[in-house]
Amino acid sequence: MMSGEMRHVAITGGIGSGKSFVCRLLESKGIKVYDCDSAAKRLMNTSPILRRQLTELIGPEAYETFETTESRNLPPLNKAAVARFLLASAENAQAINDVVHPAVAEDFLQSGMQWLESAILFQSDFHRRVPFDAVVCVTAPDEVRIRRIMLRDNISEERAEQWLQSQWPQEEMLRRSDYEIVNDGQQPLLPQIEIIMKNMKL
Repeated sequence: MMSGEMRHVAITGGIGSGKSFVCRLLESKGIKVYDCDSAAKRLMNTSPILRRQLTELIGPEAYETFETTESRNLPPLNKAAVARFLLASAENAQAINDVVHPAVAEDFLQSGMQWLESAILFQSDFHRRVPFDAVVCVTAPDEVRIRRIMLRDNISEERAEQWLQSQWPQEEMLRRSDYEIVNDGQQPLLPQIEIIMKNMKL
């Protein structure tokens, strides 16, 4: 890599791993982290190209309609219509991904940020759309993750375990990553972050 070239780092991890908390720690150190999930929602509402693509894909019901709307306002995404389309088939879900993920990748590359957070970095092949120099996987024991999910979503242990099992195995995400941050509530996080940043010369 040439000196001075922008370096890109991805942070991923399964549900309940606490990756968002790790990102907040990074931000407390002055490192802005690009949130793929919130960016996708923003772009689906504001990007003219993405709005056109989603309307062509889903139909005119992709966006809400208002009888009276000020010209400076755009009708928001119809989440129910998008959800119906997504759940109808795996092909539909892939079609949505094929228009949303490139838009998010381009937005990230233009953002000037180095760090990105994505829960589905590998599942969505997002790591192939952006030239990441390193991927950091945030991990935690399953029992810790289940407890966090229960507290966050106010759901039963059984339901929390179902959520966990519905995702990629944590071991597979870790195998594809370059670094690990163990967020088990016992090991301090900042020293782990500092070691990784030192190794990456960031």
